[in-house]
Amino acid sequence: MSIIAEFSVKSDDLALNHALTAAPQMVVEIEQVVATMEDRVMPYFWVSGGDHAEFEVAFQEDESVTDIAPIDETDGARLYRAEWTENVETIVYAYVELGASILQAVGRADNWELRMRFDDRDSLSQFQTYCEDNGIVFELNRIQEQEQPMTSAQYDLTTKQRETLVTALEAGYYEIPQGITMSELADRLEISQQALSKRFHAAHRNLITSTLTFTHPDDE
Repeated sequence: MSIIAEFSVKSDDLALNHALTAAPQMVVEIEQVVATMEDRVMPYFWVSGGDHAEFEVAFQEDESVTDIAPIDETDGARLYRAEWTENVETIVYAYVELGASILQAVGRADNWELRMRFDDRDSLSQFQTYCEDNGIVFELNRIQEQEQPMTSAQYDLTTKQRETLVTALEAGYYEIPQGITMSELADRLEISQQALSKRFHAAHRNLITSTLTFTHPDDE
């Protein structure tokens, strides 16, 4: 069974420490990671939150990335493509050698918050051992077995929460005007309206937290 692990790593142990330290208000969020034929790891990431000009100067000087190319810009955020250098061996090892997937990665001046999926506990253990052997300090915050579809696990939704949101969407609950009332939706799901309201609240909270922040509410 695959494992989703969440942990914190200091920026100077991972990537972009020079750029993030030079522009401490900036936030970097990895959107996608691609492995090339040469086993190189190429990230796409959004940068936002501060002085882009100051960040870009330091970005070009940062030894953890090379071949930097701006791709897009919207709402004060810029999308870049780059290539990790050998200095980012932690991510390269996890992605290429272990086949781990980066589900979410947010970098700030002091640390990176990572959510990664490993094929099994052995792969996670290998990653931990690799970090320890190479002097990479990280704090493991959470381990979760993937017992549900990837979309649910990635966005911290329980099976019931996902079922509720999908059913509501398909029934037109989110349309204007609504295609179904909360009372009717509760009947369809065979739960009370109060239970439906509680489930909606928990599902929306988990969904927003997992996509817009990097802290996690308690499970329902």
